[in-house]
Amino acid sequence: MPLPKTTALDAQGMPLGQPLRAGLEISPREAKRRMQDGSLLLVDCRTVDEWDLVRVPGSQLVPLHEIEQRVEDIQPAPGQQVAMLCHHGVRSMKAALALRQMGMQNVVSVAGGIDLWALAVGDDGLPQYDREGMKLLP
Repeated sequence: MPLPKTTALDAQGMPLGQPLRAGLEISPREAKRRMQDGSLLLVDCRTVDEWDLVRVPGSQLVPLHEIEQRVEDIQPAPGQQVAMLCHHGVRSMKAALALRQMGMQNVVSVAGGIDLWALAVGDDGLPQYDREGMKLLP
């Protein structure tokens, strides 16, 4: 279920009262800032259909169900952190934890996923979408 467009956000761009899990998550605003300064590689672990519907410019697609087979495709530059992104932050957390188990330690999940990104990083013009019907929301 997409977040309502009227969701109140704190200074980090997180819904009020929703803390980040330290060391495991970053906010969409932080992810965007770090992509811009080159210190973050954003890897989208949603499905191809979701990726085709809407995506964050500069991100790389490695669907969750392909993570183990495609771990070598995730190549951060020296000093870059990897941030996993999905629709709401559940699959990206699973992907981040799986990558950590495979030995990639500098990996986090983008809290709230692309749905929160659409609200918190408004200058990207990313729309929210309904995953059930695979359609963009007004």
